[in-house]
Amino acid sequence: MPDDSYSGPVQIKPAAKGEQPTALILGAGVAGLATALELEKAGIQCTILEASFRPGGRNLTVRNGDKIDEMGNTQICQFDKQENLFFNCGPARIPGHHRRLLHYCRALNVPLQIKANSSKMAYFHDDNSLDGKPKRIIEYHTDVRGLMSELLWKSADSNNFDQMMSEEDVATLMKFSQTYGDLTENGKYIGSERAGSTTDRMLEFPKPHAPIELKAMLDSQFWYGGLLGAELYDWCEPLMEPVGGMDGVIKGFLRNLKTQPVLNAQVKKIYNRDNGVEVTYEQGGKLHTVQADYCFNNIPAYFMAGIDNNFSETYQAGLDSVKRGHLFKIAYQMSERFWERDGIYGGISYTTDPINQLWYPSHDIHAQKGILLGAYTWDAKVSGIFEKMTPQERLTAGALSAEKIHPGCSKYIENGISIPWARMNHQMGCGMRMSPEDFDQYYHLLQKPEGRHFMIGDQISHHSGWQEGALASSEQALQQFNQLVSSHSKSGGASHVA
Repeated sequence: MPDDSYSGPVQIKPAAKGEQPTALILGAGVAGLATALELEKAGIQCTILEASFRPGGRNLTVRNGDKIDEMGNTQICQFDKQENLFFNCGPARIPGHHRRLLHYCRALNVPLQIKANSSKMAYFHDDNSLDGKPKRIIEYHTDVRGLMSELLWKSADSNNFDQMMSEEDVATLMKFSQTYGDLTENGKYIGSERAGSTTDRMLEFPKPHAPIELKAMLDSQFWYGGLLGAELYDWCEPLMEPVGGMDGVIKGFLRNLKTQPVLNAQVKKIYNRDNGVEVTYEQGGKLHTVQADYCFNNIPAYFMAGIDNNFSETYQAGLDSVKRGHLFKIAYQMSERFWERDGIYGGISYTTDPINQLWYPSHDIHAQKGILLGAYTWDAKVSGIFEKMTPQERLTAGALSAEKIHPGCSKYIENGISIPWARMNHQMGCGMRMSPEDFDQYYHLLQKPEGRHFMIGDQISHHSGWQEGALASSEQALQQFNQLVSSHSKSGGASHVA
């Protein structure tokens, strides 16, 4: 379905009076909660089981006193108890074309605000370029545009396009390159005040910075990633975020659900039966069994190898093929928003150091304190470096890298947290990874029901790691549910049998 063709949630077909099916939802992440909400709208009784002590899955916003449930390294967030001091540990951005998520934000009264995802006043840093000194992104953008435009101008001036373009069109192309790159009349790029000035532009005639040399541009890895960051479809601006934290989405679902999740309920067994699905879970050291007509499973697929089931060998092989992604974040509470004095209001700085990125908050401008994202990497090898460290070692390592971009910034650090998703209990990963061969063989199989059991979540989408992918998987499963429910007789409501 193209992004612009979304017309709203799946309408669940009403069953005859007294014949509404029942449903089990395994996992209270975004996909699980959305599925439960749409089923409840149709009068379907749902039971939601969540292994963690909290709902939300990877939609996690932490504030003062919140627990970060890392395996073997439990952390307690020490941010000051202020509304503006929070950190989105998982999803943090909502693109304007993620229509499913935006629908729910509107329907559930989740207020949104603009999030500045890019700032050309932020920096890029590479130890192997420019003597390891940070440079403003606006300088790189302007200089690379100027140098590329100069090459285009020279190519047009050398009659390289005469066979494909008229003389008039070649002249227009040269004028375009001159305007686009801010070239001289002779097609040279000598710097541009578009990148700022070495003088006070309000009082003196602007004097451009010396251009970054082409070799330095190519030596820097910024062109490989950060240069095009804001050009990606999912990062195209404006982006949004819920006011007060991304968990506003979870709170919105919970406000509108009749049935609240059963927490600390770890699933041990899932069995398809002739007339439904039977699930056994452990809570408080005791086993409980519950049955329903259908089951929507939001549990990470790579956990399914440890959950007893009677799925077909092929379906289980598909589940086994799903591998966990590694994503890591650091957040610091800063005593002062020093970056704003440097002209940075939101956006991202990029570095080739393991921390990869710094994110600056774009809410609560000119407040005294702020939360700075001090590391964000989704590379398994790099994340693995941080995963092996203690929480304090991570904060220390991150601060050393941040110093390369903002010398002296460590003195503003008051406390911090780290989120290694591959070590977070009940998640142990972030996003779905499959080999190309496994993807071709199993991906579409996992998108189909196995008996009356449906896998859901961003793991069953082409957009793993995004809430929109999770909601798309829920939508697809509910469409298939509509097709199945009319052919299945009611097997009785959800009931405990052990």
